[in-house]
Amino acid sequence: MPLDALCLTALAGELTSALHGAKVDKIYQPSRDDVVLSLRTPDGAIRLLLSANPSHPRLHLTGISRENPDKPPMFCMLLRKHLIGARILDVIQPPLERAIRLTMEAHDELGDRVPRHLVLEAMGRHSNLILLDEEERIVDCLHRVDSNMSVQRQVLPGLFYRQPPVQKKKNPFSQDQASFEALLRAAPAEVQMDQWLLGTFAGLSPLICRELAFRAGGSTDVRLIELNETKRAALFTELQAVLHQVLSQETIPTLLEKDGKPYDFTFLPITQYGTLISCRTNSSYSALLDDFYAGKESQERIRQKGQDLIRAVTNARDRTERKLALQEQELHNTKNRERLRQLGDIITANFHRMEPGMARFRAADFYDEGQTEIEIKLNPLLSPQKNAAKYYKEYHKAKTAEEMLSQQLTTGRKELDYLNSVLDGISHSEGERDLNEIRQELIQTGYLRRPGKAKNKGKTSGSAPMEFRSSSGLRISVGKNNIQNDLLTTKTAQKNDLWLHTQKIHGSHVILWTEGATPDPQSITEAALLAAWFSQGRDRDKVPVDYTQVRFVKKPAGARPGMVIYTTYETAYVTPVESLVNQLRVK
Repeated sequence: MPLDALCLTALAGELTSALHGAKVDKIYQPSRDDVVLSLRTPDGAIRLLLSANPSHPRLHLTGISRENPDKPPMFCMLLRKHLIGARILDVIQPPLERAIRLTMEAHDELGDRVPRHLVLEAMGRHSNLILLDEEERIVDCLHRVDSNMSVQRQVLPGLFYRQPPVQKKKNPFSQDQASFEALLRAAPAEVQMDQWLLGTFAGLSPLICRELAFRAGGSTDVRLIELNETKRAALFTELQAVLHQVLSQETIPTLLEKDGKPYDFTFLPITQYGTLISCRTNSSYSALLDDFYAGKESQERIRQKGQDLIRAVTNARDRTERKLALQEQELHNTKNRERLRQLGDIITANFHRMEPGMARFRAADFYDEGQTEIEIKLNPLLSPQKNAAKYYKEYHKAKTAEEMLSQQLTTGRKELDYLNSVLDGISHSEGERDLNEIRQELIQTGYLRRPGKAKNKGKTSGSAPMEFRSSSGLRISVGKNNIQNDLLTTKTAQKNDLWLHTQKIHGSHVILWTEGATPDPQSITEAALLAAWFSQGRDRDKVPVDYTQVRFVKKPAGARPGMVIYTTYETAYVTPVESLVNQLRVK
């Protein structure tokens, strides 16, 4: 769900105490819509994420490290100029609006103290991050809005800042029971209760409106006509209880999970889904939002930045699959080649009965136990001897084709495995460096063209594998792409370290660093779980994971990146669990 006004109110209360007096130490802009303020507080360093992403705008403290571009965007440079060294004085939310204003005390070019305001408007596709000066003029913003884009409200440098237009809805905090019942009586009787709440009162999200309808009326789709006096009174009581929670800051950061995966979030326990959705409380709204958006944000970032890679590899994979299907059909056709030789023998044995110009010839099939008479097609333009030679030639051609097609199918299947491993590597990428490594790999293997000199910005530093620690403290490394897999397995790991990989399933190479000792069974199980999680078997139960010492893993000469063979292995069967993966991850 988007961050609604009431949830934002609860979050603002949490941020007010955490941010008051914090000093802006550094500013980053890891992506087009996201800005991160690195802050210093008496309790230590913290990071504040302000996102104007149209799909999931928000602000909260974050513990997730984000990869920053080599060259900061212009808006980031502007924020650094005006806000480095500034102190946050207040966190303000306009009543029932999806906007937050950070009021700061900064210094101008002369060193004088001046007020600055950083406004995040978390309003879906209209989301924006705006810097204001002491006169409430716009210094600049993430997304400039001119008159061609909006006649009603422009957001441009130099203009005075105006708040977004207020929705023509009632303030739920100002309603007493009499005014609430009057609104109910004036509403169309056939309208659903949740839709009436959503269209009448500001600040309420669809999720909260459905929850109020469920609590008061027993169903999320109950209509107003179905409400008796008791249920009408119950609706007002439930609404007031929710509003009181928000005002008194007694809300509960709640993550909704479906099948163990984040589904939604809100500020109170949700009952409308029954057993289909489970509720898990978090220690804070910042932790809640970090949990909810971590996976979604990563996948979206990879889709945006790796579109060319995904498209190139997917096209190559589909082309290889079509080619394999044709070759398999051709190979199937060669299975009947022995019959061609037999027909040639039958023709040869009956030369004395044949005449030139025959199109068909009937003879006993001496390869059949019953000596059944068969009809053989002939080319009337050829002599009997040449007709026999034609069948022998087709036999030898099919025999040669079988050998060549078998080799081509082996090569094609290896290529298909490699391409699937690259796609799996793209899904595990965590930033631009990971994608650049895969891009370089595809250039080396011929699937992408090498960029021209104008586009070649020189060699960039490679990214590191993912790092984990087992419960007993052993280091576990997980490759994110084939280049890292090769480096881990063939260059970095020692012969006595443990190598793990999913059995016949594309995935990452995993190294359990044994430090010369025998690893404990729990560490092996946890490393196997990581191998299963970072593979295409992530959503399966009892995933087979092979493990062996690195000494038994070899890379064949000329093999594609990430391709190895191994012997003398054991197999563990594990079911991936995301919570344990996150627990083992080295932050």
